[in-house]
Amino acid sequence: MTHLETEWAEVAGNTVIIARDAGEVWFYASRGLEEAALPFAKPMTCKGTLHSTVGLLDGAIRLAFERTDDQPAKPDPSLVRYIYSLVGAYYTSKDTPRNLLRAAKRFKEIGRAEVGHYLEIRAQEEAGHERLALKDLYALGLPAKQIVANCQPASVQPLCALFDDYCIQDYPMDTIGFSYCSERIAAVKPKAEIEAVKSLLPCGVDATRFLRSHSSLGSEVSHVEETIEFVAELPATDRIQVVQATYRSAVLMAERRRLESIKSEAEIWKELELRAGRKLHLPKGAEVE
Repeated sequence: MTHLETEWAEVAGNTVIIARDAGEVWFYASRGLEEAALPFAKPMTCKGTLHSTVGLLDGAIRLAFERTDDQPAKPDPSLVRYIYSLVGAYYTSKDTPRNLLRAAKRFKEIGRAEVGHYLEIRAQEEAGHERLALKDLYALGLPAKQIVANCQPASVQPLCALFDDYCIQDYPMDTIGFSYCSERIAAVKPKAEIEAVKSLLPCGVDATRFLRSHSSLGSEVSHVEETIEFVAELPATDRIQVVQATYRSAVLMAERRRLESIKSEAEIWKELELRAGRKLHLPKGAEVE
């Protein structure tokens, strides 16, 4: 009989995520665990496997989004909302290489060169991605640098602050959880989502560089696979920390989605114009609703 590996980690102080190598994932309340689940009341010490590790990581993201159950219906795609997402993308990506390198330096200082090397590779892969967002904004005829110089969306600020905090810790393992969460959410964006955005753009305008790169069509898929392989080989205490950071990051990302969903297009456009310090114009034929 084949032995199936099982991993588990407690998140948010009240839920244990349990994942098996066969692909099953369960959630248990950590208080008052059923008798059958009592072995999971203590931190795991087992080795990781690819399937059980991805079960924990993706389970953490799923749990975080399910708990943000008061989200309004996702608004229909619009050019104004897409522009706002590009501004947010600029901020979430511009400091990523610097932050990853700060964490890498710390890991090398404490004798974890393999983690430092992994983060250095991630930093190289993420370099310059904020320029893709700028190019997309310029392609739409907008003063990109003026906008991003003054307009960090309020919903993005907590995410940037959390990532900064993770990367300057004495033991910055949380950095990997944040990065995994960001890339995993991007990697499941289907081609249909990109085509929906393209349908909003004027004929001949290419303004989906950032979106394509951060979707199922870009390199995010391979980055996710590489991260899963790396995390699965980490000691149990590190894997637990990565899962917990993935959950906390996903909570903020779910909240960002909720906050941006409840803003009207008129409110978004007014904010962009205020930050740019000038009246802005959408491409011909587009309107602010």
